[in-house]
Amino acid sequence: MQTVELITKKRDGGKFSSEEISWLIENYTHGNIPDYQMAALLMAIYLRGMDERETSDLTLAMARSGEQLRVNTQISPVVDKHSTGGVGDKVTLAVAPLVAACGVAVGKMTGRGLGHTGGTVDKLESVDGFHVELSREDFMRILHDHQIVLAGQSAELAPADGKLYALRDVTGTIESIPLIASSIMSKKLAVGASHLLLDVKFGSGAFMKTIEQARQLAQAMVDIGRAAGLHTVAAITSMEQPLGRAIGNAIELAEAIDILRGNGPADVSELCYHEAAELLLMTGKAANQAEADQMVAQAIQSGAAVKKLTEVIAAQGGNPQQIERPELLPHAPIRVMLTAPQTGYIAAINAEGLGLASMSLAQAASKKVSLLIIVPA
Repeated sequence: MQTVELITKKRDGGKFSSEEISWLIENYTHGNIPDYQMAALLMAIYLRGMDERETSDLTLAMARSGEQLRVNTQISPVVDKHSTGGVGDKVTLAVAPLVAACGVAVGKMTGRGLGHTGGTVDKLESVDGFHVELSREDFMRILHDHQIVLAGQSAELAPADGKLYALRDVTGTIESIPLIASSIMSKKLAVGASHLLLDVKFGSGAFMKTIEQARQLAQAMVDIGRAAGLHTVAAITSMEQPLGRAIGNAIELAEAIDILRGNGPADVSELCYHEAAELLLMTGKAANQAEADQMVAQAIQSGAAVKKLTEVIAAQGGNPQQIERPELLPHAPIRVMLTAPQTGYIAAINAEGLGLASMSLAQAASKKVSLLIIVPA
């Protein structure tokens, strides 16, 4: 096969065979296809799309590009939760330890920021010494010992996705349903959880701007998960305005700690508690909604939820004192209060605009600036 012929084929609206997709991913992973050709291919996919079979083949090829942990063969149930990304979205930081504190193992491989949306890995790395790059052995050891692991993309697990993820971020090819779906699901299949909850965002601060686009993406990922034997459920939630009151790596982690202590902003706290309860229901840990809600409330009130976050931070080399005392987390060296020119009410907040502003501020100040949004209750 010739890469340029496959680029031309997709450019002209053709469909890739399963063999062609496998060939492309294998050769790109091993460095036989240069980034400039793969960038052209990504743009062709962005413009021409992929059908359900192509998307599934792409997902499986990326999942097979490295090791596969198959954690559900060693621990069951083991869950994963993934958000498609948004502005101020610190939900995973709270939901993962909350579910683990309720007695369900959480094995998560998460990603970095993409475009104007922040990444869970970047937020976790606000903690001094925290290691997100884990070997297969360390991943499984921490999961066994602590019932939770929060790892980043590794060279061993779905390496094709790691390369494509970075390339999409700089080639204007982020907002493509087949590419988003295959990227997310390849990581999930490589880890091999038994249950997956997807939080698919729509609105100003999300990649999917309309609820119709979000439904298409949700359906694509649910179809991939079910075809692979992964119990997959998708929730579609709004990202028309930022979640909570903080935008920025360290202060979003601090806000997640507040959520785990029961002191977080109402909007993001309610979403976290709801998604944690949904995972307890999916796995059968809770028999009904009332029992799931009670388990979540007990984990918050007893302190078990924030203790579990402290535990996994320490297990992965991080400074647990920064979870116990969030004021020890890094903070921006320059802080400026912007005051409203007149009194009034906040009618709406442009999530995408604030996400882009946060990126610009970070670039201007060596990535040490964050935004804190104060919204009257």
